[in-house]
Amino acid sequence: MSLEERNRKVAETFEKFKIDEWGKDKDVKCVQVATNVVEQKHQVSRAKRSKALGSRAFRGSTVWFTGLSGAGKTSIAFALEAYLVSKGIPAYGLDGDNIRTGLNKNLGFSKEDREENIRRVAEVAKLFADSGVVCLCSFVSPFAEDREVARRIHTDSQLPFFEVFIDTPLDVCEQRDTKGLYKKAREGQIKGFTGITQEYERPDAPELVIQTVGRTIEESTMEVISLLESQGIIPRYEARNQEVEELFIYGNRLSSAIEEAATLPQIHLTDLDLQWVQVLSEGWAYPLKGFMRETEYLQALHSNCLTLADGSVVNQSVPVVLAVSTSVKEQASGAAALALVHAGRALAILRAPEFYPHRKQERCCRQFGIYHTGHPYIKMIEESGEWLVGGKLEVFERIMWHDGLDSYRLTPNQLRRKFLQLGADAVFAFQLRNPIHNGHALLMQDTHRQLLERGFKKPVLLLHPLGGWTKDDDVPLQVRISQHKAVLAERVLDPDSTVLAIFPSPMMYAGPTEVQWHAKCRMNAGANHYIVGRDPAGLPHPEGSGDLYDPRHGAMLLTMAPGLNDLEIIPFRVAAYDTSVGKMAFFDPTRKQDFDFISGTRMRGLAKAGKEPPNGFMAPSAWKVLSEYYQSIKSKMDTN
Repeated sequence: MSLEERNRKVAETFEKFKIDEWGKDKDVKCVQVATNVVEQKHQVSRAKRSKALGSRAFRGSTVWFTGLSGAGKTSIAFALEAYLVSKGIPAYGLDGDNIRTGLNKNLGFSKEDREENIRRVAEVAKLFADSGVVCLCSFVSPFAEDREVARRIHTDSQLPFFEVFIDTPLDVCEQRDTKGLYKKAREGQIKGFTGITQEYERPDAPELVIQTVGRTIEESTMEVISLLESQGIIPRYEARNQEVEELFIYGNRLSSAIEEAATLPQIHLTDLDLQWVQVLSEGWAYPLKGFMRETEYLQALHSNCLTLADGSVVNQSVPVVLAVSTSVKEQASGAAALALVHAGRALAILRAPEFYPHRKQERCCRQFGIYHTGHPYIKMIEESGEWLVGGKLEVFERIMWHDGLDSYRLTPNQLRRKFLQLGADAVFAFQLRNPIHNGHALLMQDTHRQLLERGFKKPVLLLHPLGGWTKDDDVPLQVRISQHKAVLAERVLDPDSTVLAIFPSPMMYAGPTEVQWHAKCRMNAGANHYIVGRDPAGLPHPEGSGDLYDPRHGAMLLTMAPGLNDLEIIPFRVAAYDTSVGKMAFFDPTRKQDFDFISGTRMRGLAKAGKEPPNGFMAPSAWKVLSEYYQSIKSKMDTN
């Protein structure tokens, strides 16, 4: 169809909507079009709307999915909706069945009613698009004329409109027939059913044609994503498979840097400082290039994020800083570089160092919401130096701890390569610093199931225990890794689709503020789905008055936190021991009397006493690891 013919048909259709009779089977005439209405201009521009939605560019547009019933329109549209929202881009799916149960429930399936159905939907989609939302419409819309009306409604308002034809053969659609409609149409129960007794008019020149046979939902969705990227509707996300920048130096530069370090003023690192060097050097804190300078520190402390040179925002909720004493600052004054030394060995160079005051109370009140040295990490801050020093970090080699666990300390880039080798099309991370019981496993199993149902073929679990500093009464890393390995050996979690690795960050116990940090680091490691539970970074109030943080807030905040657009947050479901079936199950408040919440205190008490928990609470070999650890503690206490 030529452009001239297309415009003529659209004009004719618009004219018909104004004056023609329609719905003759109901003997209904079109209401007289009002003449005393004047369009009111908005005072808010599209740019301002976009900014309010957190976007630097206007992305309002409509993607119109058309094709036979069962072609895959809604599956692709809803997968695209999930993808866009996970990137922080407002999107909303309008589905044919959903619209006909609400806005258009007074319409049937005559040609005239179909026309009105599409016209109304197009007008609603235009409003969504005008507000800055990417509107995803999945409608059979069998008539080319009606689809052209939808297009014209958008182009007249200078809104992008993309027609996407889901080209699935009729026989395949009939085989899928999840609603049983084709069978009814073949039996004569449904009249005028598209593809059987009603012709489908294939699009002449859609923006995209997708053939779904032999392809996954994700592959089909990626075609639409590529279209939106090419048209500038959404940013290009080539970085989704790119590695993060590490801060190691190699070759001749390494040799000269090691020689240079011997001539530089030195800063002696504690074990805690060294853990932060490891975090920075391996790229967990990307795009940080070293310990924070004052401007970066202030952004992290007061905004929980960093604004990059291109205007983009990345989450950075905790300061990554190096504290030094006044004497060290005075000795290093004027130096162009400093050597970072641990246990008598130079490990890195800090270039162009910048010293600034370590305002400890302000830092703690902003990061922890409290200043109380009964808090173990605050106590370490209070005991640290009076100055902070930032600068570009050049690290000589990977930090190794030689504790038998270094093989589990995979860097973000190593994890990304591992996921690629496994063929992962979704990576979901589980943050934990405690032993795994079957309730945790149930949540991970359920997430894996949900991802498969959404069309992913190879979801992979990143089982990622925190491996940096923790408070004295937490279960040691060695014990936790042994316990996790036992859970995998008993196949409570599938070892073939699980990567067990250590997250090297220290634990700060900073509640919702720290939860963002944990999520950002897993995002840098290639995770795109994140499970967060109750009180994931909390602890009791130092004065003994309950929890320091609301145990719900960490999970709640992640759904709103800036700069985490590459992560979809998986809602946490509470699991407890279901006495009626003798296993861990998701809590059902309608029969709460059947559930036994086994607290950490009770679990430790059972382990110390050498008693067994209820059958089905934890994998037996995993419980044995934990029980032996707590009994060894009890034995030491009894001896002392």
